[in-house]
Amino acid sequence: MDTMDINASLNGGESSSYPEDLCPPDNFNMVSTWIYRSSFPKKKNFSFLKKLGLKSILTLILEDYPDQNMKFLKENKITLFQFGIAGNKEPFVQIPDDKICAALAVLLDRRNHPILIHCNKGKHRTGCLIGCLRKLQQWSHTSIFDEYRRFSHPKSRSMDQQFIELFDGREAWKVIDSKWIPDWKTLGHHAGV
Repeated sequence: MDTMDINASLNGGESSSYPEDLCPPDNFNMVSTWIYRSSFPKKKNFSFLKKLGLKSILTLILEDYPDQNMKFLKENKITLFQFGIAGNKEPFVQIPDDKICAALAVLLDRRNHPILIHCNKGKHRTGCLIGCLRKLQQWSHTSIFDEYRRFSHPKSRSMDQQFIELFDGREAWKVIDSKWIPDWKTLGHHAGV
């Protein structure tokens, strides 16, 4: 039974024009044109995500992608990019620079847009990737860390912020195909375009 059938049965057989429920994942936000971030999408979020017209999802989780999510991707012809990264918890786990560079290459390839980035809660790993993207966009550290803390609240990790601060964007530009980068003025000069 779809939404229209439910509405019709509730209204004595008359259909109504109520829109379907659109529920974004937690921590959902637009990052830049055609790039979004969120927590791990659940089934209740699929209608909302479908409205975005996603071409790609980039996940930073280590675990296998759940069957219901894979079915949603297949039905909507969405490509999955998975860069499994463990959380940057002190003192033994570090985020690998090469995976962040590879993820940035996917993000900055407009053939993958619109794209959604997520980890489990859309806070720490996603925040690190977005922080590194912001460095490529030539944001100040103050602005990058303000955004990171806004999404990671109430549990910001100093190791994440240190990773972002020490991340060398020149390594990312080595794997980013400048032919496909978005038309963002802050990227063009830095990418050598």
